[in-house]
Amino acid sequence: MVLSSGNLRVAIPSDGAMYEPSLLFLDACGLRVNRINSRRYVADIPFLPGVDVLFQRSSDITSKVEDGTADLGLIGYDRYLEMRNEDGPSNVLMNTLGFGGCSLSLGIPDSWIDVSSIADLADIAVDFKNKGNSLRIATKSPRLVERFLLSNGISNFSIVESSGTLEVAPAMGFADIIADITSSGTTMRENHLKTIAGGTVIESEACLIANARLPMDSPVKNKIAEMFVKIVRAHLDSKEFFSVTANIQGTSVDAVADLFSKFESLSGLNGATVSPVLSNSEVDYFASTVVVARNTLMQAVSDLESIGAKSVTVSQLNYVFQSSEMRNRIS
Repeated sequence: MVLSSGNLRVAIPSDGAMYEPSLLFLDACGLRVNRINSRRYVADIPFLPGVDVLFQRSSDITSKVEDGTADLGLIGYDRYLEMRNEDGPSNVLMNTLGFGGCSLSLGIPDSWIDVSSIADLADIAVDFKNKGNSLRIATKSPRLVERFLLSNGISNFSIVESSGTLEVAPAMGFADIIADITSSGTTMRENHLKTIAGGTVIESEACLIANARLPMDSPVKNKIAEMFVKIVRAHLDSKEFFSVTANIQGTSVDAVADLFSKFESLSGLNGATVSPVLSNSEVDYFASTVVVARNTLMQAVSDLESIGAKSVTVSQLNYVFQSSEMRNRIS
């Protein structure tokens, strides 16, 4: 596949913990990536023509977006903050995509039994200084860790940058503690390390970043980017809503609508849809559908049953396209 200069370029991780989840996320959004084979680093999205998907190392995605090689990028929020140029053209369009959740946390040797909080670690750093040493911290995120330590009153430290396995650093003697990405803490515990209270540098999950110059540099690609973002946002919004349908006995559409108006849970996003059910029954039934929020779903079902609803069905939605005004009202 040949890159087109007029296509929107979206960079996603080519390997590592974010690779499969990124593909699964886009697939769930209806934006399935068509990659011919694992050796090809360019793919397309059949559902959205005009998009080239670039497979890049996670550590390179931010720079690719900033230098204009890519227009959008899927990346862990922690990686973005670590790698970004603070005066550069990148920004975060969506910072909670719902996958890739993890935390950048300090890992302290189990043998440091007196250290259970960030305040204790600050005391240890002072002890190191009094002995003419500095607290050595192995990490792949030096910028984030440095800011975190300084903000917690710890200034006597040195960063040991490492691209390899961090958990062995204290045991091997080239660092005293580590700061690493963890999701469950299992790897740290298996390497005789512990987390401490207040020792989380940052909570992170996947985010969508963009080159802020895109609207000015390429209005055509910006239109495609807007559609890409609109689809992703509509899919994420849909996770909080359900479509509820029930047959309700009544004398008219207006009579059934009046029943709905008595319950706040049945107000839905924009009210209910009520229409006659075509049947040979001597009793008139009306099919009523309403889109309700997750936190009101069971109340809505209960209220429907209280007005004689039959055959209540609930469906998970794939997309909820909302105007900005509607989204602000709901949130």
